Amino acid sequence: MGPQNRRDGKHPDAMIKDFRALLDNTQDTTHRVAIYNGTREFIKHKSRNKTYISDEHLHAMELCIYHGIKVQVEGLDGERISQMCVCTGSQSWRGGDRRNDWVWVKQRPGRCYGALNGRLRWQLQRLFKIKLQNEDGAFVEDWLALALTTIPENSCNLDPVSKFVQVRKAPAAVALQVFSVGNIVGCVHVIPEIATTSKTRDGRNERWIVVAADGIALAATRIG
Repeated sequence: MGPQNRRDGKHPDAMIKDFRALLDNTQDTTHRVAIYNGTREFIKHKSRNKTYISDEHLHAMELCIYHGIKVQVEGLDGERISQMCVCTGSQSWRGGDRRNDWVWVKQRPGRCYGALNGRLRWQLQRLFKIKLQNEDGAFVEDWLALALTTIPENSCNLDPVSKFVQVRKAPAAVALQVFSVGNIVGCVHVIPEIATTSKTRDGRNERWIVVAADGIALAATRIG
């Protein structure tokens, strides 16, 4: 999958080669700020506060966009099933509308979030790979995602009418998160509170019903 190049080699995502280009290519201000702050926080957390990176080095950091992640999940009969989670950002998918899938994202270890079994349902907004230099001087790659987050309602208990868990948009301060794609454990199907079309998109919705978990993840492979 990866960056979907046009025949003339000028697909917008294929032209993004560093972190500054990704920021410049992100038209939505909220998304741009979230990518900047979230990536910086990811680097800080990964290095356990040992790595400081200046804006100059952050902007020059090598980067590429990719459009899908393949997740291995366990089916109902115990067999391995591959799921493709797609994220095209603002670009079209196979000549049609853009496609940014909803996925399960595992949270802290242990039992949490009730019926969701320690996972939350987020919508992918961007998939990108960064290349960083560690303390030993070696370059390592990290595969990251920007996602629109949700939080469960009713203490994550099943809704008495629908018999499913309902989720809603997270508060503005944490509505967009940058995280490692290694935390993606599968695709998820949801029913929006308000019916949408390709023209209205999903922007009007504040709540969704979580319909299915689609198996248990075994491994994830980045495509691109």
